[in-house]
Amino acid sequence: MNVTIVGGGFGGVKTALELSEHEENHITLISDRTDFQYYPALYGAATGHNHLESWVPLSKVFAGRTNVTIKQDTIVSIDPNAKTLTGASGESYAYEKCVLALGTVTTYFGIKGLDTYAFGIKSEEEIERLKCHLYEDIVEKHVQDKQYIVIGAGPTGVELAAALGSYINKIYKYYNIENPGIEVVLIEAAPRVLPRMHEKASEVVLKRLQKLGVNVQLEKAVELATADSIMVGGQPISSHTVIWTSGVANHPFFKEHESIFKLAKNGRVEVDEYMSAGKDLYVIGDNAATPYTGLAQTALHDALFVSENLMREAKGKKPKKYKAVKPPVVVPVGENWAVFEWHWLRLYGWVASLLRRAADLIGYSDMLPLGQALGVWHASLVSHDDDVMPTKKQ
Repeated sequence: MNVTIVGGGFGGVKTALELSEHEENHITLISDRTDFQYYPALYGAATGHNHLESWVPLSKVFAGRTNVTIKQDTIVSIDPNAKTLTGASGESYAYEKCVLALGTVTTYFGIKGLDTYAFGIKSEEEIERLKCHLYEDIVEKHVQDKQYIVIGAGPTGVELAAALGSYINKIYKYYNIENPGIEVVLIEAAPRVLPRMHEKASEVVLKRLQKLGVNVQLEKAVELATADSIMVGGQPISSHTVIWTSGVANHPFFKEHESIFKLAKNGRVEVDEYMSAGKDLYVIGDNAATPYTGLAQTALHDALFVSENLMREAKGKKPKKYKAVKPPVVVPVGENWAVFEWHWLRLYGWVASLLRRAADLIGYSDMLPLGQALGVWHASLVSHDDDVMPTKKQ
């Protein structure tokens, strides 16, 4: 069976790994990146932890799997009748079966100035830009920015806000620069932090953030961003460093091909009970309008489901129907502290932090051989003094 998979994230990579276990399959994985990005660790990479925990070359992920071909390209069009994809490179890719797992893109909800002046941590390039900015402001220009603003109190925003103050203080200490006393401000438009979790979890995490010195401002909407401030609720807040962690939208590829894909109100693709969006065409992970979409565990669940059904079909068996599974959520909030939630169960503190460490190990082992997974997992414990410098400054 010839399967073409588009997307090098959790869903795409896991689908390729599962199908490659069967020698009769030939898989083409098309990704616009050369590495697999472990999203749950990005806040750590942005605050001084080893980059090995966040990016693993796809060549390592698929080492020894001779039935997997990796193509670096961006898919710009699809012809379901001819069963072909076209890349930005101009290359055409024929498929027998196609799995789309393109992920999401950042959206600024039309807020003027954010796309120009805000920083992000959703890719290696964004993280490097942020670290270069901090280095240049503090070390080279001696800009005494007393407020560092994180917008969005979802998991990424909470994780980053909890760790950012310690990282910036570390820069001052490492370069022996007088610290003016900095403050991390976390801004959220909703009435509470972690709005998708239980209210009790939000309440406990809010107290934890405040204990760490984070100034949490709820029910505040950002209206405008400039080079040295943002406007919130009609009031300006001075800062050269605004980090946007809120707002994602489905990959624009699907909107651009709306005549082919039926989109739900949230812009994600409506799929049937087999995750199909057309003949021999499957959409999984963040792109599919299913319950619990947007989580890495859901993307992995989708990948396992579609892979199994493709193999069942190849053997002439009846495919199974999709069943959504609510995954547990673990959010780190500072060193050795986290919140864990799954259905009615909620845990806080170091116990939840250990569960997060275990979840990360499972996440890495889902993508890598055990030995490599342990190595990458251990890297997440390492924080070097020179990580206060951006890569290009080393």
